[in-house]
Amino acid sequence: MSILIGLDTRIIIQGITGRIGAFHCQQMLDYGSRVVAGVTPGRSGDQVHGVPVFNTVAEAVEASGASVSLLAVPPPFAADAIMEAAECGIRLAVSITDGIPAQDMIKVKRYMRRYREDQCMRLLGPNGAGVISPGKALVGIMPGTIFTAGNVGLVARSGTLGYEAAAQIQAAGKGISSSVGIGSDLITGSTLLDILKLFNADDDTHAVTLIGEIGGSQEAEAAQYIQEHMQKPVVAYVAGIVAPKRRAMGHAGAIISAYGESASEKIALFREVGATIVPGPAQIGETVAQVLDTLAHQT
Repeated sequence: MSILIGLDTRIIIQGITGRIGAFHCQQMLDYGSRVVAGVTPGRSGDQVHGVPVFNTVAEAVEASGASVSLLAVPPPFAADAIMEAAECGIRLAVSITDGIPAQDMIKVKRYMRRYREDQCMRLLGPNGAGVISPGKALVGIMPGTIFTAGNVGLVARSGTLGYEAAAQIQAAGKGISSSVGIGSDLITGSTLLDILKLFNADDDTHAVTLIGEIGGSQEAEAAQYIQEHMQKPVVAYVAGIVAPKRRAMGHAGAIISAYGESASEKIALFREVGATIVPGPAQIGETVAQVLDTLAHQT
């Protein structure tokens, strides 16, 4: 078992004929993901790496039965592409696009409110790495070779820190059930809390590694959930311990603008609710391994 995607997941790629879309289409096919259709307006009838292209998401979904979409659409058109996916019955959309204006994402969030919770599309990103269930499927830009199947759920705001954590977990002889990059923009479709809930309900996830960073309230919300509901051990690392206040540090969302948004404050929150704190970025793998070994001895 894994979260969000599995062996039978049928995937479309919006923007498949572009350079980025075509590249990641090939990477996902090489990994074994079932990419069944692509969408680029005006390019119906074309093929990219053997994948048929349609003019609209509606046509692609009707022809392929897909329920997941990877969006490799330029920033000016990305919000409309996300809303088109939601309207056409896509259940999970992964937006890898960087630079979508915040005002456009506010429009997307408002649009999504018209759907009931059980009918609402889940959005990962924008500016996210996507999701991988090792050995089953990849939707996004993650390098599949560093992910080994196992029982650790991984969720990260930062894509590259997520990769680093996965590589260290692999080097420590442990594996991952699913890894999710939620994106590091100020406004994202899913939060750390959203993904923690999924891992908490997944029987094959025995522990969770959470990679946070400065800025925003996501880590505080996750910490409250860990304290009140989490039934599995959580290993937490928060990047940006030396970051100065009110200066953006690489990510649009990585800026300390209010009390409680610094790395030290977030680390203190996670420690208070019983999460195991990773002391530094080079110790993620060994800390996860120690938690799993302790868990194994207890059972």
